[in-house]
Amino acid sequence: MSVGTYTPRPGAAPLPRMIAAQTAFETKMLLRNGEQLLLTVIIPSLLLVLFSTVDVVTLSVENTGGSGKAVDFLAPGILALAVMSTAFTGQAIATGFERRYGVLKRLGASPIPRWALMTAKTLSVLATEVLQIALLTVIAFGLGWSPHGNPLSVLLLIVLGTAAFSGLGLLMAGTLRAEATLAAANLVFLLLLVGGGVIVPLDTFPDGVQSVLALLPISALSDGLRDVLQHGAAVPWGDLAILAVWAVLGLGAAARLFRWD
Repeated sequence: MSVGTYTPRPGAAPLPRMIAAQTAFETKMLLRNGEQLLLTVIIPSLLLVLFSTVDVVTLSVENTGGSGKAVDFLAPGILALAVMSTAFTGQAIATGFERRYGVLKRLGASPIPRWALMTAKTLSVLATEVLQIALLTVIAFGLGWSPHGNPLSVLLLIVLGTAAFSGLGLLMAGTLRAEATLAAANLVFLLLLVGGGVIVPLDTFPDGVQSVLALLPISALSDGLRDVLQHGAAVPWGDLAILAVWAVLGLGAAARLFRWD
């Protein structure tokens, strides 16, 4: 045994290791939270099964791509809903209460930089989305889903959608009280579930309302995924542009206005 083998080496761990450790911690905390699992996994799965097997919402032949299967229309929308539930609703509520209880303030004083902490939260969201999408895809295939299109376009839509919803969720969590964030995030989730083209086609709304709803990030994500997976479109540039604008605005506002205490 050489001298100095057990000599302490004080100092922070390398930045990549800190981000990886924080990402793993955030992901474990999310997956252990029963309320978060209900919001991010169980509700989207139940909605997919219910509306694919029960004639609750009438879908036209055009909506179902001529196949007559509701799941071809619903699956892309439910995937978009899963992204929103994790990146926006779940993250906003969890981060809001972490801020209220002083967790963020203490983490902000630790060796991990604040931007790296937010990066870890975003990576945790992406890891959770991988599990969500895998589960929902298996369920959709079991219901007879027949997807088409370019997987890279789907990946790009999901990444931009995650960035857009994550920015909006962090903005809400960093500016409102935790109780207000809880109420507002759940209300927005319910409103966008109905009016975001997830289950109810946008063409069922009046023309003026339809034009406004089409600019929402959930509408852009669900329509973009539907164009690719149902209709075989190459790259839905319009929907990607809408998501990119929301991502820049949301993340930029969150970075400027987020309060740590």
